[in-house]
Amino acid sequence: MRKLTVSGASPYEILIDAQILEKSGEYVRRVTGAEKALIITDTNVAPLYAQTVKASLLENGFKVDTFVFPAGEASKNLDTVSGMIKAMCEAELGRGDIAVALGGGVVGDMAGFASAIYLRGIDFVQIPTTLLSQVDSSVGGKTGCDLSFGKNLIGAFHNPKLVLIDTNTIKTLPARYKNDGIGEIIKYGLIKSEKLFSQLLACQNIDDILTDVIFTCVDIKRQVVENDFTEKGERMLLNFGHTIGHAIEKAQNFEGLAHGEAVGVGMLIITKAAESAGLTQKGTAKQIENILTKFSLPTKFEGQIKDLIEIMLYDKKRRGDTLNLVLAKKIGSSFVEKMPIKDINSFLAEAD
Repeated sequence: MRKLTVSGASPYEILIDAQILEKSGEYVRRVTGAEKALIITDTNVAPLYAQTVKASLLENGFKVDTFVFPAGEASKNLDTVSGMIKAMCEAELGRGDIAVALGGGVVGDMAGFASAIYLRGIDFVQIPTTLLSQVDSSVGGKTGCDLSFGKNLIGAFHNPKLVLIDTNTIKTLPARYKNDGIGEIIKYGLIKSEKLFSQLLACQNIDDILTDVIFTCVDIKRQVVENDFTEKGERMLLNFGHTIGHAIEKAQNFEGLAHGEAVGVGMLIITKAAESAGLTQKGTAKQIENILTKFSLPTKFEGQIKDLIEIMLYDKKRRGDTLNLVLAKKIGSSFVEKMPIKDINSFLAEAD
């Protein structure tokens, strides 16, 4: 088993291993004295893993209820969060009880948000079952849901009590969504680790290095969120490709590119523009394009970049008349560029 500890005001452990779901109740019991647990999951994950987690929780003395909602980004809204809170009330969860987020990023983000606001805050555990959520969204305490204006515009910082990463769950992912997670893994290499980027580029079969890669990504994120929990500085770097990526998802009504795919295209677009502006080392965009292609990730947005700009103005990284853009200086090194809103159009035009 691999283990990391995220320090801070509310420290928690991240455990990485195969077949950890079978012992999930034992690990959850170590961090809580709760009597009741509510498993929150979706229609994709529930048939695969909900019974295993429920059985383990029951074996370790929890009274267990389950809330299941329709899978997909379209469910990531306040109506679903309201349904979760209603389920918490019906399960009679008290302040000492716990929610268990079992699923991908949509599940974890909303279950964490519901936990943050129910009774002004109860504990929750993250059990991410997708590669994307394992390397990114399950760690760091960012919770929330979407609004009609854009992604993740409402939420709270609320750390989990524990993160359990079962690497076996990746085996049940469709190939597209495994590659979707690799989009976020590539991001970590671009912003913080040239070694990781090179490792990905050189590997013949990512399954051979996947556990080590997950550990590396989680460790990078751990260090970043310890330094900047509420995203006032360094943590913004984790959003490389996301400002454009989220805009692409919204422009396609969350029915086109998946999150990691959109982030990959966003990283490529922003890097092409930054190279043209002399802010990024020449040739970086081509390297990004090559690695996206290697992992069967898209490299183009089938639309006009100018159509994304209005959506981008609702991005959380906007500060008044400026937008904080995360750019790569070169592979493994990134920075935040404060760009006036009035210059965004001409800047991104260079990516066409």
